[in-house]
Amino acid sequence: MGIRSDLETNFDFEIIDEFLDHYAMMVEIMEPLIVDLSNPDRYHRSIEELFRIFHNIKSASGYLQIEPMARLATLVEDAFEQLRSGNRVVNDETITWLINVSDMFMQWQEDFKMDNELSKIHFSLLILPDMEKE
Repeated sequence: MGIRSDLETNFDFEIIDEFLDHYAMMVEIMEPLIVDLSNPDRYHRSIEELFRIFHNIKSASGYLQIEPMARLATLVEDAFEQLRSGNRVVNDETITWLINVSDMFMQWQEDFKMDNELSKIHFSLLILPDMEKE
């Protein structure tokens, strides 16, 4: 039994469908927003939008008891909180880490579609990059 089947045994079908629809939209725009962080004209808009995306994923996955997803979204949301409050510019190491995070969320989307077990979080994603500008 995969992740979607597990959710369907514990939650209403409509809640799961709504989560998956919103999740798909958020995952789709995640990487372009990450790339936009290197553009000074789009930086603040992208930071705020990405913070909102990870906050929403954290809340929804927490409600649905998808622990690995909730933990990773919390870690990333906390990193974005630092970036929002510190008036920083994101360095290449941070952008690479965020793209890898985005890939993990895309893999989980595929796990939902295929009703597979949720893929394990890559250990490297749990190590925050040095977010100081070089």
